[in-house]
Amino acid sequence: MSLKAQLSEDFKAAMKAHDTIRKNTVQMVKARVLQVEKDNHIELDDQGVIEVIAKEVKQRRDSLPEYEKSGREDLVEGLNQEIAVLTEYLPAPLSEEELDAIVKETIEELSLSGIQNIGKAMSAVLPKVKGKADGKAVNELVRKYLA
Repeated sequence: MSLKAQLSEDFKAAMKAHDTIRKNTVQMVKARVLQVEKDNHIELDDQGVIEVIAKEVKQRRDSLPEYEKSGREDLVEGLNQEIAVLTEYLPAPLSEEELDAIVKETIEELSLSGIQNIGKAMSAVLPKVKGKADGKAVNELVRKYLA
């Protein structure tokens, strides 16, 4: 079953179960996917849908510190629930060891050294870990190996 079909089924199930958090989150993702498809005149495959979901998770994680600073615990809880729902659709994240191995291997393959090559290293590593690792973690490891 494709990821878009899974989202539709989960949306129906959430409506029947009166699970408003899941229903609203899945509905938002479906709307984002449809918007990307209309804007770019394409039909997204599962990888494209994963990219949309990963972007939504990142936006929510980036918003969390601001809500915590302002003392909005109700919004923090809501965002955490949305993140939990969204991460169910993402592939399993890479462990630190797996990510470390991928970064190290890629840098060795390209024979890169020196911090000035961070852009080349990042552009080679990110496609390999798309949706499975956070860009900040990748950046830290790349900097570690290039320093």
